[in-house]
Amino acid sequence: MIVRIMGEGQVRLEDSRLTELDKLDDDLLAEVEGGDEAGFRRTLTALLDAVRTLGEPLPADSLEPSDLILPSSEATVEEVREMLADDGLLPG
Repeated sequence: MIVRIMGEGQVRLEDSRLTELDKLDDDLLAEVEGGDEAGFRRTLTALLDAVRTLGEPLPADSLEPSDLILPSSEATVEEVREMLADDGLLPG
């Protein structure tokens, strides 16, 4: 799976790694829905850090079709709210 972090680039992430990110995604969804700005910021940072750690960065000159697009670390609650599906940012 190719994941784009807006403003940063792309990483290749094994599909099996999504289960490791589900808890963070669930927490982020709850924090956005509940208006918890501090929790949102903390969880978004943790989710993006986990994707960076678990994934393999693609070269800067590589442009693969992205399977998943995540917000930048500077995204606002409102920006992320617009990106959310019923079950969060991650599929499934």
